[in-house]
Amino acid sequence: MKDKEVIDRIEKGDESALDYLYIKLYSMITRSILKNGGNEEEAKDIFQDALIVFWQKVSKRELTLTAKISTYVYSVSQNLWHKELLRKKRYAGEPADIPFSEDFENKERIKIIRDCIDKMGKSCRDILTAHYFDGLGMTEIAEKFGLANADTAKTRKYKCKKKLDLFVKSHFTSNDFLD
Repeated sequence: MKDKEVIDRIEKGDESALDYLYIKLYSMITRSILKNGGNEEEAKDIFQDALIVFWQKVSKRELTLTAKISTYVYSVSQNLWHKELLRKKRYAGEPADIPFSEDFENKERIKIIRDCIDKMGKSCRDILTAHYFDGLGMTEIAEKFGLANADTAKTRKYKCKKKLDLFVKSHFTSNDFLD
């Protein structure tokens, strides 16, 4: 499938395009995350989050693609992994010596997201905080919150993240996230 066809299918809501991208790009992204200190579970999470970003941008027609889809998804994955590494370093109390873009460390944006998470139901608040701020993996979250397994935890995290996205979008504009 050519990139143009993938984008056309996504704009029409055809999820087979997502399946195609998953098959085509998963191993490339996973290898990259594994080479840069991640594990299989982290790589899978990062890849899925990158695909969601891509899907949402295309669905809303907010993306002007200047490179191949694989390049875009790879770049998003790398940025997400970079943020995850910084978060892990901060959590471990180590100085963040990885160079980063100010855009990713916008304190006001983080404050808004934290405030929104605090306004969510206890279950979602706990799961999102455990994953994004405490650095727990899906297996650890499943154990901590008495969920059946890591897949159940991942599904709950995904649903909570979608709920958070909707909450943020309904209460804030993109200007709220700019300096």
